[in-house]
Amino acid sequence: MTLTNSARRASGFAALYLAAALVAAMLYFLVGTNMPSVTDPTEQVDLLVDHQLGLHLMYLIAYVAFGLVLAVLALGLHERLAAIAPATSRVASVVGLIWAGVLVASGMVFIVGMNSVVDLQGTDPAGAVTAWQAIYPVTLGLGGAGGEVLGGTWVLLVSLVALRGLALPTWLSWFGLIAGAAGIISAVPGLAAVAVVFGLLIIVWFVGLGVTLLREHPANVDDASAQRLVGAGR
Repeated sequence: MTLTNSARRASGFAALYLAAALVAAMLYFLVGTNMPSVTDPTEQVDLLVDHQLGLHLMYLIAYVAFGLVLAVLALGLHERLAAIAPATSRVASVVGLIWAGVLVASGMVFIVGMNSVVDLQGTDPAGAVTAWQAIYPVTLGLGGAGGEVLGGTWVLLVSLVALRGLALPTWLSWFGLIAGAAGIISAVPGLAAVAVVFGLLIIVWFVGLGVTLLREHPANVDDASAQRLVGAGR
């Protein structure tokens, strides 16, 4: 099955948005707020108060909107890959949609929790710290801090199917396999830092995917689809 021109372009723009959102989030959290290095709960609450608006907007962009756009891309790739390996493509799309939903949940929990903590901080600073200590681990867990298993599995499965059916450039499929493996490995105890590698690699993968989809000429889609099916049958 091939994507219509509008669906292909939507998937391409979705992939580029995801890459841009990840870059923006990295710059904001590492440079703008230095949030990852703030480990003391009291200092974290102070940071929330000082950066409430910026954090609210960034979590909308990099988690809530990211998850919704990711769902668009996951469904678009399923349509592109379903004819090559129906079962694997179906599993990949389910994992991708679960990942999307979890990211939306992470963003909403953070935003609602942060606003509640900031309001509480004005009247009960100790209570605000206690509340944040309960809320923050939930947002981290949903956001993949314990390992990028969902994201890694989705990218890995999509890349496996794409490589089998020549549905994407070969280099991009192999790159996706490496990125996906890094995401899964990051869940192993003691290897959480590999999630950073996954984050960097998936940015490149999203850019490559977006450019590939947007540059693909509609007139060549049917011929390319036939080649994928031939490749899948080898």
